[in-house]
Amino acid sequence: MLSAETPFDWAGVEVAVPRSSGRLPGVSMAGFRHRVPGRVDIAMVAHPSVTLLIDLADGEGIVHEGPGGRERGSVVVGLLPGDLRTTGRGTGECLQIRLEPAAAAAVLGASAELTGTVASLADVWGRDGERAEDRLRAASSWDERFAIAADVLGRRLGTRPPVDPEVAHTWRRTLAGRGRVRVDRLADEVGWSRKRLWSRFRSQLGITPKHAARLVRFDHAAHLLAAGHAAAGVAARSGYADQSHLHREVRTFTGFTPTAVATAPWLAIDAVAWPASPPPATVRRGSDRR
Repeated sequence: MLSAETPFDWAGVEVAVPRSSGRLPGVSMAGFRHRVPGRVDIAMVAHPSVTLLIDLADGEGIVHEGPGGRERGSVVVGLLPGDLRTTGRGTGECLQIRLEPAAAAAVLGASAELTGTVASLADVWGRDGERAEDRLRAASSWDERFAIAADVLGRRLGTRPPVDPEVAHTWRRTLAGRGRVRVDRLADEVGWSRKRLWSRFRSQLGITPKHAARLVRFDHAAHLLAAGHAAAGVAARSGYADQSHLHREVRTFTGFTPTAVATAPWLAIDAVAWPASPPPATVRRGSDRR
């Protein structure tokens, strides 16, 4: 297994993010172009979203390896993918799309079945996925790619039934509370019984409300660790009982120690690729020329 302590030089990676006008609710995107000599090998860290990784590289392409097997090219990564790493060689390009679970249910129509798995884009989307990938490959800039992706996703969002408003509200409250919410209180807020909320949430988003809260809380803690905060302080700020509790949860979600997660390459680029507030224009490291 790749160690999260393995150094990775982001100086050879160009990052592009879309203009604020191209954003869709529950959807965020970033484009990556790496010019790192030799082999690129990065361990993913669990994130509270369903992730589309669109491989736009020529040649061998990107390989994704996890507990469920090995996939090459463009993939859909469900919630809680486990020990997953992405590898490739030389110059490559990838469009990463993060879908909040409610958006994923509308866009993919099968988000619950994707939990804990990595599937090829073709298996999930069929010919629609292949056509979208062809359009993205033919685009001349990241701005054009973001526009194409927004068009494809927007049309799918507009034609599929949304998740229950009560389920969407529960997810938003879980995010806003950084995972420090009680299921009983959320059930009272939406006027459902705890059992009904548990059942509907799990059937539509693929995980239980309690597991969703754990994942969101872990994500908050992981980013605090990556920002350089000490584990003991992170445990207190994130609502864990103590540092040992934090250690166990980090192990559960990543297989790593908190120290290793703090230096994980997957988290190191987040401040650039997934800014807290929409940027006024496309932000890049390096040129956008093809």
